[in-house]
Amino acid sequence: MTTRLLALARDGDGEAFRQLVEPYRKELQVHCYRVMGSLADAEDLVQETLLAAWQSLDGFEERASLRGWLYRIATNRCLNWMRSRSRRPRVEAPGLAVEAPEPTRLGEVMWLEPYPDALLADAEVELGPDARYEMREAISLAFITALQLLPPRQRVVLILRDVLGFRAAEVAEMLQVSEEAVTSALKRARATLSHRTSPPERPPDPYSSEEQRLLARLVEAFERGDVDGVVSLLSDDAWIRMPPMPLEYQGQELARRFFATVAFREGRRYRLVPTRANGQPAFGVYLVDRASGIAHVFGLFVLSLSGGKISAVTRFDNAVISRFGLPRTLTE
Repeated sequence: MTTRLLALARDGDGEAFRQLVEPYRKELQVHCYRVMGSLADAEDLVQETLLAAWQSLDGFEERASLRGWLYRIATNRCLNWMRSRSRRPRVEAPGLAVEAPEPTRLGEVMWLEPYPDALLADAEVELGPDARYEMREAISLAFITALQLLPPRQRVVLILRDVLGFRAAEVAEMLQVSEEAVTSALKRARATLSHRTSPPERPPDPYSSEEQRLLARLVEAFERGDVDGVVSLLSDDAWIRMPPMPLEYQGQELARRFFATVAFREGRRYRLVPTRANGQPAFGVYLVDRASGIAHVFGLFVLSLSGGKISAVTRFDNAVISRFGLPRTLTE
């Protein structure tokens, strides 16, 4: 079937080409997202990849699999995108309406976007024998953030080798470098990641009763405006992050001060609507208008869990809500 479709596609049959590449579209998008940290960029780069594949199909020599050839094009498109922008365009962070506490640090990855779990459902891939990460870990916000801090070449090598399990020879062919260069880049990337990330306690299984109890307690405390109740669910070293705003807070005491002076100021009330992102529990956050009772969208929380606690709360702005199929307003 693939041979017949390939022959038809080379003769200009667009539908045959679509049938050839469609099984790989979603996994290519996840790949580009890992490299770029942005779902919007990933979507654009997949379109560029498939257009380039269509235009250069006669150059596919079938020495590698079609899947490997598409990964080669996608990876190099990502690298070219990053080379054409020696640095990311500055993200204009919105200001806060009140003075926030002094942060623990300023974040470095302000362009990060969440990836809806609904898009992951059909993006499972057959991992090669060299893969070192489970799918859940390899799409987590912590891992995606850490990847963005690696140099581009090291980043793609680590993803291709340790996440997807391509052999060193295959990666060298994709990048047109030697196997020694691949091995060296991978060694440096692993060393950097080991210093930037620390393994958390195993989180509860998705949708497990343990996870659902923790989330239910969070919703109850947050919608009640109970700062102490929210903070009691955080680990001692939990992070509060809010890209594209660079402020990052670590620890229960700073989290308490932030929630009290910013999030719940003046008796603000919220409603939370559950969803999932990056293999993690998430909530659409809605701010209730006290006069009308209508709740207007106020962003998206993605929760990182460690053991039975919340180890990070990452709040994204309203721009990502439409990706999750969530409404702009809620009525009581």
